[in-house]
Amino acid sequence: MTNFILRHKALVALFWLILTVAGIATVGGTTHRMTNNFSMPGQSFQIDSKIVAEYGTGGAQAPYVAVLTVAPAQRVTDPAVAAQTGRVFGMIPRAAGNVRLADYHATHDPAFVTKDGRSTFALVYTPPVTGFGGPDVAPAIQRAMTASLPAGWHAGLTGSQLLMNGQSQSKGTGIMAEAAIGAIGSLVILALLFGSFLAFLPLIIGGVSVMSTFLVVGGLTEITGVSQIVEFLIALIGLGVAIDYSLLVVSRWREERAAGRRNADAVQIAMAHAGRSVVFSGLTVAIGLLAMIVLPVPFLRSVGYGGVLVPLVSVAVSLTLLPVILATIGPRLDWPRRRLRAERRPSRLFAGWAGLVYRHRWIAALAGLGIMTALALPALSLHLGEPGSAAEATSGPAHDALMTLTSGGIPSGVITPAEVFTTSPATATAVAAHAARLPGVYTAIAPSGPAWAHGGTAVVAVLPSAESTGPSGQGVISGLEQALLGGHGVVGVGGTGANLIDFNHAVYGMFPLMLTLIAIATFILLARAFRSVLLAAKAVVFNLISLAAAYGVLTWVFQDGHGSMAIFGVPATGAITMWVPLMVFAFLFGLSMDYEVFILTRIREQYDAAGSARDAVVVGLGRTGRLVTGAAAILMLSFVSMSTGPMTDLKILATGLGTGILVDAVVVRCLLVPAMVALFGKANWWMPGWLGKALRVQALPSGASPSKPSELAVSR
Repeated sequence: MTNFILRHKALVALFWLILTVAGIATVGGTTHRMTNNFSMPGQSFQIDSKIVAEYGTGGAQAPYVAVLTVAPAQRVTDPAVAAQTGRVFGMIPRAAGNVRLADYHATHDPAFVTKDGRSTFALVYTPPVTGFGGPDVAPAIQRAMTASLPAGWHAGLTGSQLLMNGQSQSKGTGIMAEAAIGAIGSLVILALLFGSFLAFLPLIIGGVSVMSTFLVVGGLTEITGVSQIVEFLIALIGLGVAIDYSLLVVSRWREERAAGRRNADAVQIAMAHAGRSVVFSGLTVAIGLLAMIVLPVPFLRSVGYGGVLVPLVSVAVSLTLLPVILATIGPRLDWPRRRLRAERRPSRLFAGWAGLVYRHRWIAALAGLGIMTALALPALSLHLGEPGSAAEATSGPAHDALMTLTSGGIPSGVITPAEVFTTSPATATAVAAHAARLPGVYTAIAPSGPAWAHGGTAVVAVLPSAESTGPSGQGVISGLEQALLGGHGVVGVGGTGANLIDFNHAVYGMFPLMLTLIAIATFILLARAFRSVLLAAKAVVFNLISLAAAYGVLTWVFQDGHGSMAIFGVPATGAITMWVPLMVFAFLFGLSMDYEVFILTRIREQYDAAGSARDAVVVGLGRTGRLVTGAAAILMLSFVSMSTGPMTDLKILATGLGTGILVDAVVVRCLLVPAMVALFGKANWWMPGWLGKALRVQALPSGASPSKPSELAVSR
């Protein structure tokens, strides 16, 4: 393929130039068409849809919570004061349009009043909105209350949407700023690795890959919905992956030129070896992302579509445009060639480290496994849900309004109520009375009036004590469903907590099967790449260990709050966002495999040449250790950039991916991999004949003589 590409250099360069320019010209429209308006699996989404269809409000969207604090000498429970609160809250529909409202004046439920009697709240259900960011009705609600306040009163507005938006508005840097941070940091690392203008080449490949991917995804948005999260994945992960792949190819090309080969031959050899590794690396990343495409969740499926394109486009650019550049202006870019002499032999630092690990293989293996076990242990207490209100915003008007309620004895769970859809007002009253007696339920109400009951249906609002986004609140909602579903006149239960429960069942119910299938597919691919059963099996197992370590760090840092406030300004979340572990798995399973492929293909190549397991480990790690470290640092910068994004969810995702890559590159690939290769000896290279025939590869016998002197010996 390389010969064909080099015979058509101008056409290849023109092709990618057109795609890049078109991607730049259309990126604004592409991101504008991205959405977060997706259907979800389970009965709760169907119930939410029915509620919205019948009433035009509520459903999966949590209500706003309007808060009033009366003058010091007044009490909300006084009938005259209660009537005044009703009049203030009654101004909301006039300003915000179609809303469904419940408060103390309408329900006479003392659960709407704080213990000191001075503050009360109203649930304000509005029409659903889509996408990130708060709807325009929030300022209108606040203005309507403020304009009608009696002297000495105070009005506030809170709710899960406002708390989340308050956090994003105070912390976000913007996608372009995040990409710039990653690019600048990558350039510094590349300059240290190459010591020449070649440092700009991986960035050029990364830029072409990112903009071309945006163009392809732009076409995809015309066919199906694509999540806005894909925007971050393309800009940041796409940049890091493309740089990694080009870094591998350019390093091998430079190594061959340092060995005295002509530029054309150096390009051919680099593409034959490093290019092959890039193909297998890209395919392993794509296999991991295929997991999300087969899931019955349109939101995750759309992320899978966009995510699969990231490595595939990066591979395509690295295999076509990169050799064209190296074959034409590559030598001129390799100036001032300060590190060219270092390319003539394996890195002394990493070769020495590999020799040390090889000699003390048992100690290295036990140390590596001990570190990974310690990192993974917190994952045993991982809870799936959504970050709690305390983690979404630590300051601002929405936070202050919620604190007014919680300091007065009203639990924060009131901001995430469940909605029970029933067949009549009489049924709704009975259901509310039953639900109010269930464990963990703060109160349940069935207000009268057309906003809550009409067309032969009625809605009950059930307010849990704990937020239904966390484990305790989800337990309450599960109990509510068990008590009510199937009962007379109960159509179903909707709301945030019910949505999360259904999401969990739909996604993680089939997770073991999905994990097994992906592990098998990856094993087959790597067995062909390494021509070894054991190396492929170890690669899959080590990837799963890295994944467990990433989950453990997420749990310890974010869920339990060890350092999340100091680093990210986010208190303990109490739960990990429901979709983040799956996303971490899908990307990390493939991304971390990059380094496995980089190192083990070089170890295998050296073993085939020299026939010595020790030389294979020392030369293999000596040649790839610096490369893997630099590549991991570049990806880490991409994830650090993503962690400055506008949402707590993105911070959690970026931390999980960054941790997995760092631990994988440092502990697994530079400690466990060489130690295990040393421990298993000749068994590393074994492949049964029938499997070799099935995979159409032929492994050399484990005792084969080297075809040429050891590179380690030559370097000496």
